[in-house]
Amino acid sequence: MSASLLLKNVSVLEADGRFGDPQDVAVDDGVITQLGADLAGEGRPTYDLAGLWLMPGVFDCHVHISWSTVDEAERLRTPLTCWTLEAARNFRSTLEGGVTFVRDAGGADAGMRDAIARGYVTGPQLQVSINMLSQTGGHGDLFLQGLGVQSALTPSWEGKPPDVVDGVDGMRRVVRQLLRDGADWIKLCATGGTVSPFDDPHQPQFTREEIDVAVLEARRRGKPVFAHAYGDEGLTTAVAAGVRSVEHGTYLTEEQAAQMAAAGCFLVPTLAIGHDVVRWAEEERILPPYAAAKALERIKPVLGDAVRIARAAGVKIVTGTDYIHREEHGHNLEEIAYLNEAGLTAPEALLAATLNGAELCGVADRYGTIAPGKTFDAIVLGADPSDLDIFRDPASVVGVFKGGACVKGAELLRERADERQPVAAG
Repeated sequence: MSASLLLKNVSVLEADGRFGDPQDVAVDDGVITQLGADLAGEGRPTYDLAGLWLMPGVFDCHVHISWSTVDEAERLRTPLTCWTLEAARNFRSTLEGGVTFVRDAGGADAGMRDAIARGYVTGPQLQVSINMLSQTGGHGDLFLQGLGVQSALTPSWEGKPPDVVDGVDGMRRVVRQLLRDGADWIKLCATGGTVSPFDDPHQPQFTREEIDVAVLEARRRGKPVFAHAYGDEGLTTAVAAGVRSVEHGTYLTEEQAAQMAAAGCFLVPTLAIGHDVVRWAEEERILPPYAAAKALERIKPVLGDAVRIARAAGVKIVTGTDYIHREEHGHNLEEIAYLNEAGLTAPEALLAATLNGAELCGVADRYGTIAPGKTFDAIVLGADPSDLDIFRDPASVVGVFKGGACVKGAELLRERADERQPVAAG
């Protein structure tokens, strides 16, 4: 439900990625209507947020929000209903962590997206790809050799399109099925990966012809394509075929970065999952042995290099965590700190999490900045964001608004309410 309110004396993230002097923010029916000094309440619930910071809700443009485990046995034992209800808990954790908009990279379907939009469950706004498409033996192929059956990181249900696809005709058919089923994006695995048994992150997957037909079919329906691509031939091929963004890009070269910049292709470097898989491998937990070995040998030595290379080439960089486990959801804003650590300035990292994400998802006319006419999706910070390390601690987010409604921080608002003005319920 939309809300009207007036926040006073709060430092606001501006369009250049810097926090300005304290000012007032007026919201009517969920939309920002005024910014300035000494704004009148005019009957709106009014709250003095002096000493706090306000920024747009964060975009996580690569997360598997419905995934809670990578343990094969657990996945096979978990009923579809239990998986779905735990996904709902992930939705809430993600939103309360400060992420108000998610582009899901495989797992969440149109039903989950629509359930959130209808208010059945609490969560960020979703754009979904439903499946991440892989070739046979590729990053998304979790074939169980002992049983001779196909498995997947997402449970199957009657009529669900396949995750594994081969050939131009097969690609065309499955992309059309995903679009029929409500996909907002098409996700392709253009190289091997880390948490997958049969491949290597350097190996290319899908031919140019297969990727071309995916991009063509998606574009005919007004939908973009994004590509899991660590580097090498697979990344070059995906960019040449016209994907909207490259995910991971861990082995990105200067030549490839220039290619991406010329094509207007975004980079979503997913540093959070990179740090997590390295840590899990060192702690000898969560990951199967083959994935732990790849994390230490193939990811750890180059983690973060792509950010510096892409920045130098002028590639737009966007936050995405690639979270895949229940212990991660809700910590999404740590990606901002990781981007800063990897070479983005503080303003660049904050814009990667807000305006750049809105541009990638095609919603910058309504989201991504605190400005009149924009939907009031926003977060309140209780710690000084001049040090981006605050984003490593979810407790730094003391308030979250979605469509003007407070979804976290009701107690804070009660404490900061102007007694001369009406106080919003909740």
